[in-house]
Amino acid sequence: MMLLEVSDNSHVAAARRTATTLAQRHGMDESAAGRVALVATEIATNLLKHGKGGRIALDSYADSSGSGVELIAMDEGDGIANIAEAFGNGFSTAGTAGNGLGIMERQTDLLTLFSRPTMGTVLVARIAARTDNANGPGNKKTTLGAVVDPYPGETECGDGWAFAETAHGPTLLLADGSGHGAMAKTAAQTAVTIFRDNSEEPLPRIMELIHKGLFSTRGAAVGIARIDRSAKLVRYVGVGNIVGAVLLEGEVKRMVSHNGTTGMVAPRINEFTYPSTLNPTVVLHSDGLTAKWDLNAYPGVYTAHPSVIAGLLFRDFKRGKDDASVVAMRSAIL
Repeated sequence: MMLLEVSDNSHVAAARRTATTLAQRHGMDESAAGRVALVATEIATNLLKHGKGGRIALDSYADSSGSGVELIAMDEGDGIANIAEAFGNGFSTAGTAGNGLGIMERQTDLLTLFSRPTMGTVLVARIAARTDNANGPGNKKTTLGAVVDPYPGETECGDGWAFAETAHGPTLLLADGSGHGAMAKTAAQTAVTIFRDNSEEPLPRIMELIHKGLFSTRGAAVGIARIDRSAKLVRYVGVGNIVGAVLLEGEVKRMVSHNGTTGMVAPRINEFTYPSTLNPTVVLHSDGLTAKWDLNAYPGVYTAHPSVIAGLLFRDFKRGKDDASVVAMRSAIL
């Protein structure tokens, strides 16, 4: 993931170049890459005009909607009072032609946002490279969103995450390597690899394998969550300071992590379960974000796209003193 600052006009061209390079790296054809470039330009321009500057997280995505390039724009501007009106061509609060959101809507496969007066805006734009079912047969409409940022001044991030659509339900891992920099990244990526190789196992078994596999590293805090559709539960195993939560309409259930560090000391590896119905959203984040957040301060956000939720939490609760990552996963309970 790349996180770009947009605070002056020169950053518009930089956002366009970065987005184009990302699209090409992920095999998008010339037409799709052109759409990515146009959307990145409009997003960066809007951040300057309406958001008083902001940040854009750029990455690839792959979930039940397909795969492609995602841009998450985050600002702390005045916000939008009437979102439906703002999408209409010709509407502007900045004395311009007012075509930005309309252009983006026509060029994207998904365009969604959260915005309220005085609360700024988080906007998510996805441009698909493929619209086939990225997770394969039997997928149950799992959608994902993430924002990841390294420790200030570092080029490598010590946080890592992974997703697997398993026979037991969609399963998500977040690992926060101890410290930051290259060695923290090694620990986190080792946890990711072990998870991918063993994702069909019960969660405590996966955590045990990660604990053993990280003995040669500096260790990591790890959280693993699974939406068990058949049992109508969210299952969770956590070791260390990963924050886990289940979001239901108007309610946040905080999940329990045990003290310890995988690869170092993990005295207890226990699974906890949380009854869930309809479309639960699981959120995992590292201690690069403060745990003192309350989504009830954001009207309507419980049903927002997981990438919007991840962007809001990152924008408003990032501590700025560590690697920071937040991942959200939603899937239907049948």
